Amino acid sequence: MLLAIDVGNTNIVLGGIRDGSQVFSARIKSDRSKTADQYALDIQGILTLYGVETDEIEGGILSSVVPYLQSVLPEAVRILTGIELMIVGPGIKTGLNIRMDNPSSVGSDLIVAAVAARAKYKTPIAIVDMGTATTLSVVQNGNDYVGGMIIPGLWTSMNALSANAAQLPYIDLTGPAKLLGTNTIDCMRSGAINGTAAMLDGLLDRLEDELQEPVTPVLTGGLSSLIAPVCKHKFHLEPDILIDGLRILYEKNNSAKIG
Repeated sequence: MLLAIDVGNTNIVLGGIRDGSQVFSARIKSDRSKTADQYALDIQGILTLYGVETDEIEGGILSSVVPYLQSVLPEAVRILTGIELMIVGPGIKTGLNIRMDNPSSVGSDLIVAAVAARAKYKTPIAIVDMGTATTLSVVQNGNDYVGGMIIPGLWTSMNALSANAAQLPYIDLTGPAKLLGTNTIDCMRSGAINGTAAMLDGLLDRLEDELQEPVTPVLTGGLSSLIAPVCKHKFHLEPDILIDGLRILYEKNNSAKIG
């Protein structure tokens, strides 16, 4: 089994892949104060929960946007399984031409998602990942990573609004989001959900005008399932696109087959 780990600013996603198929996907909180031993216990708990023995793990790959955890998590996996994680970073084969001013500065999560989307969809592709930040990445001409955008994430924006406006509460976004709210909470929820959907629709319209061709839109991230139904553009919802991308990268950079 291949252990794929994607480290974001808020959550760590762990996926188990056997014979090319995902066996499990789980999330734990990103915590910069934890030690490798503590993360080893967390990962052990996830494996136990899904009935996976540590000796079933034959290989692993990690993508991280948190520098501290890029060293701590490989040590945790080494303690638990004895294997060395492959790290997504400069020097790894991606199959992409990264046409950025400084290719090494592009977040590994953006590259992983682009690799997975390119394997599944026709270019040009716009990959939107809704996490702590909402990112948009564009792959064009088959394998050219041509740029993107970084936008304050939905929860980041809502938490900042509640923290800085004395009469606005922290709210749950999972309720109905009718366009015109009739109380403070409904108004905030509508602004968050409908406003984000309108933003994404508008950005895609502008992107298609810029590229002068239709774009395949892909949406992933924690709140993507709330936003996709409200968008006018038909997004391809891909909640596990990062796990898929890590599998592809591992196979591209390691000739040994993982069962």
